[in-house]
Amino acid sequence: MKAIRIHEHGGLEKLRYEEAPVPEIKRDEVLIRVKACALNYLDIWARRGIPGLTLPHIPGSDVAGVIEKVGEDVQSAVRSDRVVINPGVSCGLCEYCQAGEDSLCTTFHIIGEHVHGGYAEFAKAPARNLMSIPKEFSFEEAAAIPLVFLTAWRALITRAAIRPGQDVLILGASGGVGSACVQIAKLAGARVFATASTDEKLEKLRELGADALINYAKQDFSKEIWQITQKRGVDIVIDSIGEATWQKSMRSLAKNGKLVTFGATSGPTPPTDIRVLFWKQLQIIGTTMGTRKEFSDVMKLVWQRKLTPVIDRVFPLKEAAKAQELMENRDLFGKLLLIPENS
Repeated sequence: MKAIRIHEHGGLEKLRYEEAPVPEIKRDEVLIRVKACALNYLDIWARRGIPGLTLPHIPGSDVAGVIEKVGEDVQSAVRSDRVVINPGVSCGLCEYCQAGEDSLCTTFHIIGEHVHGGYAEFAKAPARNLMSIPKEFSFEEAAAIPLVFLTAWRALITRAAIRPGQDVLILGASGGVGSACVQIAKLAGARVFATASTDEKLEKLRELGADALINYAKQDFSKEIWQITQKRGVDIVIDSIGEATWQKSMRSLAKNGKLVTFGATSGPTPPTDIRVLFWKQLQIIGTTMGTRKEFSDVMKLVWQRKLTPVIDRVFPLKEAAKAQELMENRDLFGKLLLIPENS
């Protein structure tokens, strides 16, 4: 099969379009003919270098396609079914899985990060990680959903426990997770503050439901929040940027506010003024991916068209480097997708 593989870590030139073995499935797994695979920033980290990553590696966490082959023990899926993959894989046996906290599993791993993913003509996954795609949804739409909507749902609904009437600030709102957060926060009844680097992106965020728009390339978002909220601050900040925004995120919070993080695209070690933390009695909350129940809950809302995957552009699989370059330069709104030639 054709695939994009990383043989050594580094720049965009390390993405090689080449022949690779078709994945061999285990008894509880399914082989999928990939019809669409969405990009995530996780793919860039995999290329640049994640400790412990086995090379050569095929990135790509968000996969939609058609079942090609099923393992001997699989009874819940049949050949030709249209499916999308939940990219978070857990053991189902440890104390965290037994408590329903799959993403805390002692062997938790993500397809496309810790194991081969969907930048290929074929990919595999445990049968329990598959969900059928309604006939009215395209493969491109389905692939644009899983990682970002699951991450956003757990961050806001489960971890931040968002309530109607609260103020929520979403940084980098024009990205995949950001655009999902805007929609989920609005659906939950919050007032949504969104930041982006251009006025064009901000206008698109308004169309998604954002109430207050801040161009962080022109304005200090923390000062804008202070003015708009009349020196109160917001109840929740969603910050996956890290070092570049951390201190301003803390300043943007109201007393007893919550800073939720699931990424660190600008760096993992931001300075923190502990005095601000204890004096305002802030909560700093980490979150990663989500549980099987959370995946089911958010996908149900997408299938009902209450939440909408946002797609920027679609590329042939062999142009993965071009697509990743756009993501690195933040020259996108929503999701970028790759389509294998055989699809």
